[in-house]
Amino acid sequence: MSFVLRHMGNNLWSGQLDIFPEDRLIHGFSARHGGVSPVPFDTLNMALHVGDDPAHVWENRTRYLRTIGSDAARICTIRQVHGTEIVRVLRRDAGRGARDYDDACADADAMITNDSGVALLLCYADCVPVLLYDPVHNAAGLVHAGWKGTVQRIAAKTIARMGEEFGTKPSDVCAGIGPSISADCYVVGPEVADRFYTKFPAYANEILTKRDGAIHLDLWAANRIQLVEAGLAENNIDSANVCTSCDRTFFYSYRAAGGRTGRLAAVMELR
Repeated sequence: MSFVLRHMGNNLWSGQLDIFPEDRLIHGFSARHGGVSPVPFDTLNMALHVGDDPAHVWENRTRYLRTIGSDAARICTIRQVHGTEIVRVLRRDAGRGARDYDDACADADAMITNDSGVALLLCYADCVPVLLYDPVHNAAGLVHAGWKGTVQRIAAKTIARMGEEFGTKPSDVCAGIGPSISADCYVVGPEVADRFYTKFPAYANEILTKRDGAIHLDLWAANRIQLVEAGLAENNIDSANVCTSCDRTFFYSYRAAGGRTGRLAAVMELR
């Protein structure tokens, strides 16, 4: 299993995890090149909520979605609030939030669907995008897992919701953890660390490490652990292992930029 950042032409790049079947699922992680947004969003900002011109964002989304074989008109997105709300998306929701942030589907942090013809899209810049695919029921889930969502096990809750809606069995699910901030770059305070000590007591030493007087949080490990606890096979979980804070040539980092920056996108669309 591996992550590849492919040059798609016209300075557009897209990341992929090879755990997902290309004949049944379109998926991708955008990079920051090939768009039209000015500084500080340069150049392929995919988010409508950061102060960029919506016309720039629409052009960026159009370019990227076309590149990966989709259509920006089919985008469905949500207003991410660092919670645990999960929304089921239907084909009729295609276009919700594609051009207008206020028209997004809901205030939530995960979407699930078993409909083709609708492109799930979430934005991030350090938080963890978690992609879930059930090949038996041809269903998908896309999760935004910042520290608040991760400590509340939003990825595991999304799998449970897929079970309720589609009959998904965790043992069938393939999962991917996209580019996001690594433990080396993610220093947190004692209040955040205490939440993880409380919620992941058996794995605290794997998720949290102390170095040079600082506490480092490993969101990749915390999400992988909760996926395994939810019933996924370890060899059905793939990870990009790419740090958005380290590689600012290709990725946006909220922390590294002091909050004023563009956003990447994670996209999933059933064929």
